[in-house]
Amino acid sequence: MTVSEDFTGLTGRFRGELLAHCYRMLGSAEEAEDLVQETYLRAWRSYDGFEGRASMRTWLYRIATNVCLTAVERRGRRPLPSGLGGPSQDPETSLEAPWLQPFPGALLAGEYGDPAAAAVSRAGIRLAFVAALQYLPARQRAVLILRDVLEWPAAEVADLLGMTTTAVSSGLRRARARLAEALPAEDEVAVPAGPAQRELIDRFAAAIGNADASVLAGLLRADVTREGRPRA
Repeated sequence: MTVSEDFTGLTGRFRGELLAHCYRMLGSAEEAEDLVQETYLRAWRSYDGFEGRASMRTWLYRIATNVCLTAVERRGRRPLPSGLGGPSQDPETSLEAPWLQPFPGALLAGEYGDPAAAAVSRAGIRLAFVAALQYLPARQRAVLILRDVLEWPAAEVADLLGMTTTAVSSGLRRARARLAEALPAEDEVAVPAGPAQRELIDRFAAAIGNADASVLAGLLRADVTREGRPRA
């Protein structure tokens, strides 16, 4: 077996979850793809020095997280997209965020054989959640994702980010508080009562998640047609 085959065999299975991780950090599926490529390039270059003191998965997450932190810091602080929080005196919080994209469902399909695992992963890449994450400082964002989404122990997160466990716990508390302010309250989210409405919402969500413009256009066209019909 060649070094290339060995590297691919050991690291390839983590590509999907690294893509989701980079997406949570950046909020853009396209940028996440680029950063995963950068992660694998860096991992390949340093593969000879990998001593196995941490698992391959942890090692790849360390590289991916650092790649993402660098990307976030280069772009500077990004504003919270409009509609994801209460009124604010900060004009930045009312700006649109054209970089924000839904995570294509097709990229997630097949990564998880267990339906329950797939459902958990989808919950972690909901657009509102990912949009709110972008409002957090880069390192707070990384702490919250690693602790609350990936459920890593505080000591492992501290080691990965070069922080103390106390700093990780403090950062997590602040991140949770800021996220709670940014996300819509559960009692403000209306759930459609009728099965037809719920089915339509599911189809819209699937079309957006899969970036399927033709299906989305068809659903919108049908909705406009229904609204335009005269009522008896």
